[in-house]
Amino acid sequence: MPTNPIDRRAFIQRASAAAAVAATNITTPSLAADPPKSQKIIGIQVGSISFLDEGVDQVLDNLQQMGNVNTIFLATFTYGRGIAGRQIPGQPLPDHGKQQYDQDTFHGGNYATPHPQFYKDTGIKPQDTRAPDHGNVDILELVLPKTKARGLKVICWYEDVFRGDIPGVQQLQEVDLQGRRKTTLCPYNPAYRNFLAGLTTDYCKSYDVDGVMWGSERQGPLNNALGYYHGGRPNPIAVSCFCEFCNKKGQQRAINVDRAKAGYQKLAQYVRDSLAAKRPTDGYFVSFWRLLLDYPEILAWEKMWSDGQYAVYEEVHRAAKTAKASSIVGLHIWHTNSFSTFFRAEQNYAALAKVADCLKVVAYNNCGGPRYVETIDNVGSTIFRDVPKDELLKLHSHLLGYDAEKDYSQLPTAGLSAEYVAAETRRAVAGVDGKCAILPGIDIDIPTGRNQKKTTPEDVHASTVAALKNGAGGVIFSRKYSEMKLANLKGGGQAVKEMA
Repeated sequence: MPTNPIDRRAFIQRASAAAAVAATNITTPSLAADPPKSQKIIGIQVGSISFLDEGVDQVLDNLQQMGNVNTIFLATFTYGRGIAGRQIPGQPLPDHGKQQYDQDTFHGGNYATPHPQFYKDTGIKPQDTRAPDHGNVDILELVLPKTKARGLKVICWYEDVFRGDIPGVQQLQEVDLQGRRKTTLCPYNPAYRNFLAGLTTDYCKSYDVDGVMWGSERQGPLNNALGYYHGGRPNPIAVSCFCEFCNKKGQQRAINVDRAKAGYQKLAQYVRDSLAAKRPTDGYFVSFWRLLLDYPEILAWEKMWSDGQYAVYEEVHRAAKTAKASSIVGLHIWHTNSFSTFFRAEQNYAALAKVADCLKVVAYNNCGGPRYVETIDNVGSTIFRDVPKDELLKLHSHLLGYDAEKDYSQLPTAGLSAEYVAAETRRAVAGVDGKCAILPGIDIDIPTGRNQKKTTPEDVHASTVAALKNGAGGVIFSRKYSEMKLANLKGGGQAVKEMA
């Protein structure tokens, strides 16, 4: 397929060869290194509520006329408010859609119609995941006729976010260090893998969609214990997973499960002491490294979890290609990839390119400033507590390749620059080496805190140009249309027009 598979006929011709390949041997079609700009995917993430609030034609008019969009990434399954629902409470309402929040009415789930024949040994009934938010409305049945008439592609955008009250979901959930169930589901649990395979197959067989994009904003227990992320403080005792399936996988890998748990208990105490500023004699980082030397099972368990996540990506890819060989398969790469050196090491673009036709690499620059500082605050309170925060950010910027960015005190209000978007695009393009398309996620009004960076049309224009000039196969305007101001979307659309 071309790097940006807008030419459906060419894509189907190349992908048809995959139909003859066994499901376990499906490979990603080779991609052109530099497709014509007219073939680039110009996508946007949209939730079902926008089409119901504004009408399908009105939304599509706005997306095409203001954003020059040719691909809809339609949120079809999620229990989270990052890609579904209206604007989140506490943030300004956009200049379109209903001028209200849906805090009390949002539930989430599958916004299409589950077909039970595709779900076997899943532990949860597909009908129990049907979103009640809009009654019997099937968002794909509602939207697809209109998009087909306009020549727009539709990608089912679904993510790894579940509620804890789905009947039967407890048996799929991860188990933390204290033996408690979490709301996250275990990548080694066969019932969960079967559910994802069924959901993917359902979308690709039951609807005339162009593909799927799976997102999972999760990481392994080591990174979580250290707080190497944004959006929360470290809780090292709540790390996962230590369920029966992970324990079995650990034994298969010749990992001493008891020592792995003991190592994570020691790590939890280390993190608690660090957060309380109880400095070890040899300092925070040296003591952390000594702990890894004493308990190498800590790193082995992290690697095992990461491999399980990759296996889920393989499962989604296999299910989509088996159901319909022409399906475009995309993966959403979490923003922590931009800020955590440890997490970045686990995101091997060359490996990811084997199980995807396109990677949505999150390159949100406006909210990226506050998020970067949050990450530095977290690890600056654990393994790097001996390093002043401003110097720690500079160290990370050197390691991550962001030397042109503002300093620690300025980033929350300045955000990251368009050069950050360019750098992340170049790195990803080089990493996949032409094997799949890179579609940077472009920040349009992603919520930030009071007195933190807010989006302007100029920001969106500059970041879109930066992505397209540096080898991107397109862009995806993010997080969701229901929180975007139309003028800011238009800034991205103008950049697309100029770069065509």
